[in-house]
Formats: sequence, structure tokens, C-alpha cells
Amino acid sequence: MEPLARVEALLGSRPGKVIAVHLNYPSRAAQRGRTPDQPSYFLKPSTSLSPSGESIERPYGCELLAFEGEIALIIGTRARRVHPDAAWAAVESVTAGNDFGVYDLRWADKGSNVRSKGGDGFTPIGPALIPADQVDPRALRVRTWVNDELVQEDTTADLLFPFEQLIADLSQLMTLEPGDVILTGTPAGSTVVQPADVVEVEVDTEGWSTGRLVTPVVAGAVPFASYGAGPVADDAQRAEAWGSAEAAGVSAPLPLVEGSPTPLIEGSRSDRLETSTEDVVPITTGTLSPELRAKLASVGTATLSAQLRKRGLNTVSIDGVTPTKPGQHMIGLARTLRFIPAREDLSQQFGAGFTAQKRAFDSLNAGDVLVVEARGERGTGTVGDLLALRAQVRGAAGIVTDGGVRDFAVVSELDIPVFHAGAHPAVLGRRHVPWETDVTVACGGTAVQPGDVIVGDADGVIVIPPSLVEEVVDDAIEQERQERFIGQQIEAGASVDGLYPMNQDWLAKYREWTP
Repeated sequence: MEPLARVEALLGSRPGKVIAVHLNYPSRAAQRGRTPDQPSYFLKPSTSLSPSGESIERPYGCELLAFEGEIALIIGTRARRVHPDAAWAAVESVTAGNDFGVYDLRWADKGSNVRSKGGDGFTPIGPALIPADQVDPRALRVRTWVNDELVQEDTTADLLFPFEQLIADLSQLMTLEPGDVILTGTPAGSTVVQPADVVEVEVDTEGWSTGRLVTPVVAGAVPFASYGAGPVADDAQRAEAWGSAEAAGVSAPLPLVEGSPTPLIEGSRSDRLETSTEDVVPITTGTLSPELRAKLASVGTATLSAQLRKRGLNTVSIDGVTPTKPGQHMIGLARTLRFIPAREDLSQQFGAGFTAQKRAFDSLNAGDVLVVEARGERGTGTVGDLLALRAQVRGAAGIVTDGGVRDFAVVSELDIPVFHAGAHPAVLGRRHVPWETDVTVACGGTAVQPGDVIVGDADGVIVIPPSLVEEVVDDAIEQERQERFIGQQIEAGASVDGLYPMNQDWLAKYREWTP
């Protein structure tokens, strides 16, 4: 037998496309708890390819780098609209692959996997290329080792989507060209690896082997800059990355939302498409530290508004909303929901089932404030007792809607703060269609983006850009300290002339008064 070709020549010519399949092994589908009816895919950049022996860097600040041992197909001839019966002839060779991903970055991808799986070296392949015409595509085996311990082993005998189907399906829409790489899915057993671990993958069949594809893991040393999305990890992502909540050492996450290939941050109607759910993840907008939350709780929205105005931000109040009961105070990070005007055909298509409205409430995390764009329409309800209760159970910090609230008496008895434009008995469909979640919305006359800081009290609701919150709250604390001093002087009989605002004499006295 001739010595097998090695992958270095292929990598030197820079393949044009790297296409990866989401779910293909029954063992992995069982682990994920879903079995797709048809294959779905994502693209990886060709710069993610690397040879055996080259290390992969776990990005600085990330904890959830996971491997996925796979069989990689190398296209040898141009293929467009090929039938499954002729598809295998388009494959030149078979090799081992590893579809590495960083779960800490999935939240920023909207299902594309660009950041989570597109890093340099995130797709090692090799080392040897097995001629495709010498093997049976249904008789291949893939195995993965971590530090010499076997962690994955499966065969292609009962794939959800045979390799011929994948090639035929992809060629319906795109031309497969020589050198293109198709990653064909991973079996159960994928989990998290750490710096200093070594991951090895081998593909073999009777008489043939790729040899072991070796990838050492190293720690990254360069932090992400502030001009791009950084890593965010929560228990749901830990459970996904490790393979189970038990393996991750966390409590079992709530069921993932089905029916969408993207996270619940939506910029379009893709959350209503019937496609694969491999990359559906709960959305995390970040967290407010206990120290920052305490600072925000110590000042009023009136003071925060004054500080924002000093910085040129005048349209940051959500106008026309009041709390369901007096004394409610709300601090959290914005998640958003948008309704469009009711139209009969759209209401019928998108107004029933697990709608965008229900998904928004069902995906709230601790500390989130759901901000609802209802166009100021008060002639129907936008939230009722059950969804408000769901938000409370999820640990949300509040709800803000510039529309109506149903079941007002019951909602008012809940602990969760709800700021609204009025009570109304009608159901949502009278005036609205639930449309999309976690996009920029207009609520009460101001723009709100996911991740904005939302603060509400008796004076109203304020939106603070997260980049400004630290300086705004610190200056607000100082402002209220000065106002306490001024109040004491007025109580003692001082005139407001020169005191409010303070002239230099009063400022000197204030500095002496300040502890």
C-alpha cells in the first residue's frame, strides 16, 4: 500500500470552505435531547484549519473550550446539484478533524458560530488522508482521547444523515469545490478541556487509519478588547459545554427553546424558523456587581436623570409608566420584546403557540428587566398574571411596558416590580402581534438596547448606557450628598441664594462638613 498523503499540502493551498454539520450522530442527539428532521450547517473560516501537533489557544478569560472529534471529508471534484447516489464520488479523501468551540462566546454569535468556533487553530485536521474510493463511508470509526483516555468512540453505521446526503444537500445551494472541507458531526462525549490537556482524534476503518490528530491546549494571554464581545459563561453554557449539568457541577438548566437556530437575541424573525436548534442558548446580557447594584439603589432616578443630562443625554426616561404598587424600586439589565400592530394574517401565523412574547418571559435570567415596546398602545394587555409570575420565578428584576397590564390586581400582588401604562382587560391579540426579542426597542419615547441598565422608582424609569453607569452613579451619589447638606442648611434657616447651587463659600463649608 502506498504511503498515505498528509494534510499539510491541503492546508498550504488554503481550502475555500469549511462546512460543519450541527447534529449527525444518534448518541449526540440523545445527549442534546433533540433529533433534527433534516441536516443543518454552519461555516468556519479556512483560517481556523491547522495541522496535527499545532496547539490551540483557549482565549484569555474563557473557561469553556470544548472539543468535538469528527470525520472530515475533503472534496476532490466540483460538485453542484449532485444526487446522493453519485455524491461520494465527489469526495477525494477522509481524515480526522476536531471542531473546537468556546461556549463562553456563543451568546455573541446569534447562531453563526463565527466567534465561538472561528478562531485560529479551532479546526485541526489530519494527519493522514485516507483515499475515499478505498473505503465504505458507512464503515468508518472515529475516536477521541484526552490525555490518553478514550472519551469518544462511534461509527458511521447509523448516522442521522449519511455522508452522501450531506454532499447532495449542500450542493443544492452551493458549489462544492476541490479542497473544501466538510465536518460531519461529533458523537457523544464532547466536553471541556483545560490548558496542558492534549486532545487526539483518529479515524480508521479496516486496513486504513489517519493516525492520531494531536492538539495540545494552551492558555491565551491577550484579553479581549472592549470594542468586541467578551466571554460570558453561565450554568446553562457550562452544562452544554461539559455535556451535562452533572459533569459541569451545576444545577440542571431549564429546557432550551426549540425551533430556532440562534440565541434569543434576535435582530430578525429567525426565531420563528423551523430549523435546527444545535446552537440555541439562553441569553446573558452580563451582570451588575453587588457593589454597583448597591450604589444604584442608594440614589434616585431624578438624580440619575440629572447626571445623564449633564452628559448630553436627555431622552433616557421611559415616560408614561407607573409601578403597579407604590414604593417599588427596580434595578437590572435590559432584555427586550417588541410587538407590531395586529394584522389578521400575521396574528394567525405568529400569535399562537410558543410566541416571541412567551419566549421572552421564559428566557429571563436573574437580574434582567424585560422592556416591552407596545407603541404606547394602552388598549390591550401586554403582560398578565401568569407571564409576570414566570418572570418572578425566573428571578427577573422587573418588567417595563408602555402598554397595558391584564389581571392587574393579581399582578400588583406579586413581588416583581411592573411599570406599565395602565390596566386593561383585553388579551394581547386585540392590538398586537408578538414579533421579536432582544433587539433595540422604543419604549415610552426612548430607545432601549439589550444590556442597558434600567432603574425605576416613584419618579419613573431611567435607561443608562452601560458604558456610563459607573461614572453616572458615582456622581449621583456625590450630588445627593451635596443636596443633603443643602437641605440641612435650609432647615437651619439659610437662604437658597448662593446655597442652591452652592457658591464658593458654601462649597468650602460643604467640604468641611463632608466626612
